[in-house]
Amino acid sequence: MAVSANRLELLQIADAVAREKSIDREIVIGAMAEAIQKAAKSRYGLDTNIQAEIDPKTGEINLRRLLEVVELVEDYSTQIALELARDKEPAAQIGDFVSEPLPPMEFGRIAAQSAKQVIVQKVREAERDQQFEEYKDRVGEIINGTVKRVEYGNVIVDLGKGEAIIRRDETIPRENFRYGDRVRAYVYDVRREQRGPQIFLSRTHPEFMAKLFTMEVPEIYDGIIHIRSVARDPGSRAKIAVISNDSSIDPVGACVGMRGSRVQAVVGELQGEKIDIIPWSENAASFIVNALQPAEVAKVVLDEDAERIEVVVPDDQLSLAIGRRGQNVRLASQLTGWDIDIMTEQEESERRQTEFLNNTKLFMDMLNVDEMVAQLLSSEGFSSVEEVAYVDMLEIASIEGFDDTTAEELQARATEALGRVEKELDEERQTLGVTDELREIDGMTTVMMVALGKDEIKTMEDFAGCAADDLTGWSERKDGETKRFPGIFDGIEISKVEAETMVMAARIKVGWVTEEDLKADEPAEEEGAEAEVVEGAEAEAADPAPVTE
Repeated sequence: MAVSANRLELLQIADAVAREKSIDREIVIGAMAEAIQKAAKSRYGLDTNIQAEIDPKTGEINLRRLLEVVELVEDYSTQIALELARDKEPAAQIGDFVSEPLPPMEFGRIAAQSAKQVIVQKVREAERDQQFEEYKDRVGEIINGTVKRVEYGNVIVDLGKGEAIIRRDETIPRENFRYGDRVRAYVYDVRREQRGPQIFLSRTHPEFMAKLFTMEVPEIYDGIIHIRSVARDPGSRAKIAVISNDSSIDPVGACVGMRGSRVQAVVGELQGEKIDIIPWSENAASFIVNALQPAEVAKVVLDEDAERIEVVVPDDQLSLAIGRRGQNVRLASQLTGWDIDIMTEQEESERRQTEFLNNTKLFMDMLNVDEMVAQLLSSEGFSSVEEVAYVDMLEIASIEGFDDTTAEELQARATEALGRVEKELDEERQTLGVTDELREIDGMTTVMMVALGKDEIKTMEDFAGCAADDLTGWSERKDGETKRFPGIFDGIEISKVEAETMVMAARIKVGWVTEEDLKADEPAEEEGAEAEVVEGAEAEAADPAPVTE
């Protein structure tokens, strides 16, 4: 069968559009068929159920009208009686559709324009879908493009098959782009929106620097060296923590390269951003000391529960440790995930002296002892009456100048003082209206009950409605800074896990949940869960200093 020129031209157009837009040929032919179908409806009636098909091999157009088989015909343009339907198809049943061919039609100007709009719309939708499918899996990659235009600081980048945007806050400060400039950026988000897929790029994202190092350092690409964390002040300074799986390879030296060639390639791409390459360590204190380089650290005190660390530096190192506008300590905090408090040796000495005087006064008031005895207790590290009351008596007796009799007397006085405090607190608890039933919860103390009463939590049901964060407080981290929100039990030593256990115990007692419910909700432990093993301990033991470029 010979193919007519019109049919051949139709297929050639479909092929050309498919190649130009890089979409499937079948999608283009389907769009053409839908356009013909819409044009046919405008001729035969919009209510008519018309089906158009284009043969992908010959280009032949088939128009058919679909009619629903019914018992009683109400609309002759869409329905057909069962008897007539069986004349066409003997096996037809009510609810089936039978088709009858329609004669070929000539397209008028309006019908052709309408068909063109349908084809353009369908092709554009297919193009957008393909762009989204292509780029959605490239999130986390670096891509290259050409600057198409700059609008109010936002850079529109031509990627060849689509456009992307670098928002003003995702460009490095003092970085200027002009039309035609080549640009390299990190894909951090791809969204499907009404106007088409939106591809968002960034040159300030920490992972942008990590990917650049992956491209420049073969050991990172091969998985021998791992980048554990990155912190950036875009355009100014950055810190990157690395570790090697192979003890024979120095991770810092590999990232720096011969005469700094590797790190300089990254610095050049980031507009001269200074980069500190830090050896990562499992030991939090060692890692934080490294992260604060080039400042020297005299001492660190960790609070693992609050993920806070106090760093003591020599007086002449304070400004270096903090950095310009707090940059060094801020980046170190972002890199390690710890809140870092920096103080000088003098400030620490003054704080310790203040604590010593406060503890001395506490023991003098509560234990009714002279200043000498109170100072001895403070100097030995005792900071509360509870410690004196409940510590092994031999520890007190071993203090120089004390004996067993003195230790026994001090513990008796401490116990008596705690009894007085407990009585006063219980009276305050009763005044606040906190019920006795709360004592049934394991771990609940009178101090806690008073704190709850001050917050209008007075019954078991009130307490059951609390969340652990309400009790212990919570922290929110934003822009490298952590803001602490106090809880009801602030100042009382209790962990979040302990608080959750107490709240669940209250919910069981008031009947909100049962112990069986809790057991059913416990996630099964994953079998064969692999613990992260970091090799190259020998390389860490040397604790090399970070390199700054």
